Amino acid sequence: MSNVYSRLSTANAYDNSVRNIGMRQSNLSNLQENLTSGKRVVRTSDDPTSAAIAERSLTRISRIAADQRALESQRNAIALAESTLGDITDNLQSFRELVVSAGNGGHSNAERQAIAFQLSGLRDSIVAAANLKDTNGQPLFGAMGSATTLISGPQATSPDYTFNGLPGQQASTGISIPIALDGDSAFMLHPTRDQAFNAVVNASSTLSISGVTVSNTATVSATEAATLAATGRVNSFPDYTLAFTAVDTSVPGTTTATYTVTENPSVSGALGPVTVSYPSNQALTVTAIPGLSVSITGIPKTGDTVSVSASPSLFSVLDDAIKDIGTATTHNAASQAVAQTLTNLDIGMQRISGVRGQAGDLLTRADRITSNQDKRSVQLEADRSRAEDLDMIKGISDFNNQQTGYQAALQTYAQIQKLSLFNFIG
Repeated sequence: MSNVYSRLSTANAYDNSVRNIGMRQSNLSNLQENLTSGKRVVRTSDDPTSAAIAERSLTRISRIAADQRALESQRNAIALAESTLGDITDNLQSFRELVVSAGNGGHSNAERQAIAFQLSGLRDSIVAAANLKDTNGQPLFGAMGSATTLISGPQATSPDYTFNGLPGQQASTGISIPIALDGDSAFMLHPTRDQAFNAVVNASSTLSISGVTVSNTATVSATEAATLAATGRVNSFPDYTLAFTAVDTSVPGTTTATYTVTENPSVSGALGPVTVSYPSNQALTVTAIPGLSVSITGIPKTGDTVSVSASPSLFSVLDDAIKDIGTATTHNAASQAVAQTLTNLDIGMQRISGVRGQAGDLLTRADRITSNQDKRSVQLEADRSRAEDLDMIKGISDFNNQQTGYQAALQTYAQIQKLSLFNFIG
């Protein structure tokens, strides 16, 4: 009978145990780090692809946050501009009410002057509001860009008020809105577009002007362009003076009047004298002014004059009202000033109302942009989470399994450490 002896290498088993313990300890440490950070990808080397996706998502989220901060600044500026237009509208409404009261036939010259003084205060408030700036010191109505002082005036030269900016409205983008409204569209009046004209008779006249209307838009536009070429002044238009040089009422029921029209600056050529006969009980329609028609009621006298000028801005309308009402010495003159002012004031208020509506549209657009950006942020955050965040349930389960395996490895190591021949000698 033979005996078979087998020799086991305890050193090899010992080395394997130590290596496994070290590996399990490293894995357990990594899982613990993942659990404490809440992330599956702690370092780029853990998963390069997922790390790149997460980094790209974080970059886009940061960009959206920056865009939103800029949008909030733009929204605040437009909201302030819209609120300012509301204040201007309220002041204009108060101005209008005072103008209507000035037409009261019982007012004396002193009372009309007192009303003109009140109108001056409202005018100053409106001009100050038009020049209002945002928190960055930029004009709220600077359009495409402007000087620090947006509206300059009144000035001795024509036009009396100038818009120191580049007219137009900046376009919105998918992530932003303009930071300023178009002050030119809100406050400046163009002869062709707005057709706001002021007609004034001389103080001693009993004539009445029912209004100035545009009879030929193309002619008015050409005259406006010719004035710009001759003077270099934007938003400028000639002033016209109609003077009656002869009036004949010898024929019963018929008035024959001769008048001349003077244009300053002269851009249309000679406007020679005109003689016209019309029924005395009807209005005289003057068509000698290029592109314009003026209706005059009453029997003129030799020496009577009618001045016709375009109102280049809302502020010009206000100034004309203050001047004409304050200097009116008769009820007829005051009535003429009131009628002209109300017509042109309504035109100016329509311009402001239109720009205020644009401000409302921009604020609505800003709300839509914010909503879209929030949705994009949620989507990007979900992409980032899927790429690098740890599934906590799976992570805890893996950690418990790894911890159990680590404990088993330690116990095995303890048993293998006792397998030594010296433990059995003695």
